[in-house]
Amino acid sequence: MKRIIAICLFSLVFLTYKGSKAQNHYYPSPGEWMEKSPQDLKVNSQKLQQAINFAILEESDTDKNLKIAHYQSAFGREPFGFPVGPMKDRGPSTGLIIYKGYVIGKWGDPNRVDLTFSVAKSILSTTVGLAYDRGLIKSEKDLVYPYMAPIIPYEPHKLTMNKSDHLQEEDVFELFATPHNKKITWEHLLQQTSDWEGSLWGKPDWADRPQGNSSNWLTRERHEPGTVYKYNDTRVNVLALAILNVWRKPLPQVLKTYIMDEIGASPTWRWTGYENSYIVLDGQIVQSVSGGSHWGGGLFISAYDQARFGYLTLRRGNWNGKQLISEEWIKKSKTPTDVQTNYGYMNYFLNTDRKEIPAAPETAFFHLGAGTNMVYVDEENDLVIVTRWIKNEKKADFVKMVLESLPK
Repeated sequence: MKRIIAICLFSLVFLTYKGSKAQNHYYPSPGEWMEKSPQDLKVNSQKLQQAINFAILEESDTDKNLKIAHYQSAFGREPFGFPVGPMKDRGPSTGLIIYKGYVIGKWGDPNRVDLTFSVAKSILSTTVGLAYDRGLIKSEKDLVYPYMAPIIPYEPHKLTMNKSDHLQEEDVFELFATPHNKKITWEHLLQQTSDWEGSLWGKPDWADRPQGNSSNWLTRERHEPGTVYKYNDTRVNVLALAILNVWRKPLPQVLKTYIMDEIGASPTWRWTGYENSYIVLDGQIVQSVSGGSHWGGGLFISAYDQARFGYLTLRRGNWNGKQLISEEWIKKSKTPTDVQTNYGYMNYFLNTDRKEIPAAPETAFFHLGAGTNMVYVDEENDLVIVTRWIKNEKKADFVKMVLESLPK
């Protein structure tokens, strides 16, 4: 009996110690993030400064006027490639290096609110995870169409239209009405393997990053959902509209309530959609947001607020003892897609086989957007890096330099 009691007491002490250890991480309060000198954490300050200088030197050479940059890129030359959402001139090369929870390096203007492009996809997939955690979606492997009601677009220009002259036109539209689209699951959308067919907000699926001969764009054979990966913002916007219909409230409100307020984000971020992405939902006019900024719109956010989101994913969805996103969902988000092993749920880019960032652990991942905007997350090194407006081909070199500054 005494042995049983002793074992129980030991187990209780161990679990208490383990639990207290889990709470030893520093979490920044709203409006502030504690800084420490590199030397305080045994980081080589000279090497760290060399990394920061490198990020500044290798600033993206795209035009700071993002409208001009858009039309100078391949995106501006796509069919239907014109922006339909707001854009904003970008700031200088900017970033933060957060080691063991503390800011040990910063440059540029980390309080400046800029577009973060496809880092917004990780934010979007988080709203799906929040719905999953609350039972609004039973399984990520569920077909999407049973969750969907008819979509009622808000089209004020039709208010004076005589409907008797348009008897053959539908007043609503269905996202998953075709036989192909009815096969699509939430996971297919999250992994960008759905091959969803159709047009949304005036942007046909085939017009985003079109490949091959243009004569085949409209008639090509559809791939079975789950078999082919294709990065496609029209389909990302389909996911945004689909999860909006599950939540039945604007996604920025969902994000603010369950994530951004909880992690102490500033009041300066905004998440927008397009000029024409409004629907009537439960009697309210609601904008469906963009999962990126391919055609404008998307997430306007500071580097500090990006870092808070990255830090939340570093801590597996836990913020100061409160589980905001289930650890189960974070694990799903970091699971390699079968047909694209460096990609999990949008926009969790994985370091599978250390192909993306050879110097980093295979377990590292990063939220990535054009620009280049990157939130690098490395649990093995207790490290989060935000780097904005660095040349894409230089991001791996930059991470390598930061890692080389850390204590061995």
